[in-house]
Amino acid sequence: MFSQENKLNSDLSSGQPSGLLGKLRAMPNESASKMLIVTISLCFVCSIIVSSVAIELRPLQDANKALEKNRVILEAAGLLEENKTDDIQALFDRLVDVKIVNLSTGEYVDSSAPKAFDQRKAARDPLHNHPIPKDHDIAKIKQRAQQASVYLVQREGKLQNLILPIHGYGLWSTMYGFLAFEADINTIAGLSFYEHAETPGLGGEIDNPRWRARWVGKISHDDQGFPQLQVIKGRVDPSRSQSIHQVDGIAGASLTSAGVNNMIRYWLGNNGFGHYLARLRTEKS
Repeated sequence: MFSQENKLNSDLSSGQPSGLLGKLRAMPNESASKMLIVTISLCFVCSIIVSSVAIELRPLQDANKALEKNRVILEAAGLLEENKTDDIQALFDRLVDVKIVNLSTGEYVDSSAPKAFDQRKAARDPLHNHPIPKDHDIAKIKQRAQQASVYLVQREGKLQNLILPIHGYGLWSTMYGFLAFEADINTIAGLSFYEHAETPGLGGEIDNPRWRARWVGKISHDDQGFPQLQVIKGRVDPSRSQSIHQVDGIAGASLTSAGVNNMIRYWLGNNGFGHYLARLRTEKS
């Protein structure tokens, strides 16, 4: 007993920690075991710090993603140019009305919190998604949500713009964006993307304002209501009657261009927003 007390007093008087820490400090600095233990301990502490910071920042990151999404919605409809402001959220809340649509019927769904609806999460949920048969899955998304958000801009009680969320696979990634219509629900007001991983300088040119400007004024459907909007290979020949429905493909990015084309075809068709668009046009006529 006295020997243990003497050892403890000796450790305390010497200023050297006892136990595992003492053994670690007693190891030579050149010891492989010591270097391994120190490295693992340092990694463990750093991982805790990084995880804690990530958890703390997650709400801010989610808020920034939502704000960027709202900015792209406004951009697609050309509303950012009309309303010069740095307060994107205030502009969105003032101009945009969010509704939820049943894609199978084209009817609105009663929702107490339509802005909180997460369409991407619903598409992953077997209880709320719709598996897409391979022969219909031209956008290569495998399944979609049964319901979808739509964004309406109204002025003096009349529809000014309709903005639809669209997504489909390109060359390397799923591209997420918004297609905006003018009040006639047939003339394209704009197209903007907020998430993709296409090749910068090639497929990534879907973000180029000059290419996106080529969509403005195009007509999405023919007189019988069938979708005609498409991205073609090469340049559009303005002398041809179909040119009003066509957009130039992106040079050097044929697969991304084809992906955008297939995405547009899918979401304008009856497996996407087709029933909803047909209902709106019928109500306007």
